[in-house]
Amino acid sequence: MKKNVGNIDKWIRITLAIIIAVIGWYYKSWWGLVALIPLLTVFISFCPVYLLFGFQTNKKEK
Repeated sequence: MKKNVGNIDKWIRITLAIIIAVIGWYYKSWWGLVALIPLLTVFISFCPVYLLFGFQTNKKEK
């Protein structure tokens, strides 16, 4: 798996995951578990959707 998630993208995903988790907790909904998806992509630095569309937010290696 080639890394395709950059540092700024990671911080955005962490922020969104926290917001989703808090909203899910506030409304006592299992939808807060959706926050695990962006967190997983942060920890593995790979997003399958980016692969499908050929996106890459990390710096290219020389």
